[in-house]
Amino acid sequence: MTPQHPRNATSVPLTDQLADRWSPRSFDADFEIAPDDLTALGEAARWAPSANNAQPSRFIVGRRGTPTFASIVAALRPVNQGWAPRASVLIVALAETQRDGRPLRWAEYDLGQAVAHLTVEAESRGLSVRQMGGFDPDALRAAFALPPELVPVTVVAVGRYDAAADLPEEIRQRDAAPRLRRGLDELALILDV
Repeated sequence: MTPQHPRNATSVPLTDQLADRWSPRSFDADFEIAPDDLTALGEAARWAPSANNAQPSRFIVGRRGTPTFASIVAALRPVNQGWAPRASVLIVALAETQRDGRPLRWAEYDLGQAVAHLTVEAESRGLSVRQMGGFDPDALRAAFALPPELVPVTVVAVGRYDAAADLPEEIRQRDAAPRLRRGLDELALILDV
């Protein structure tokens, strides 16, 4: 399980899966996710809320050691290529932005909810998740022959946290840095309670 980090201070207690969640880059390169755990992550994403039940979330899932995984790693920015190959699974999260010639206005929002549900389920199973924006969408499009309506939004690394993982010092320092979040007073434009 991901250790509790004192830098995750909240103003009120949260469920453990949310209070303990953080996004490490340090993964156990020998750990393999059990098939049932991987299926559960997919189920959590599948049952996330979806506007008009359109379900515009799509996923490309690659286990470490497979050609799919290698293609995803190849599309990552160099900084992410330095740690992501240690993850057990890499997932490309895609939004289906149009269907039958009509835009799906909430596709990226729905995809975000699906990935959030996947993340909470992963935490409940003792897995860690890190989401990345540092990738080349065109490389993913080419590697997986994606149609224009499927937009790569994020790449998700899933695995077991390993504090002892051999990482570049710059990444180790970034992971050890205090987590900062804006206060609720900054997030709520109007808070009439």
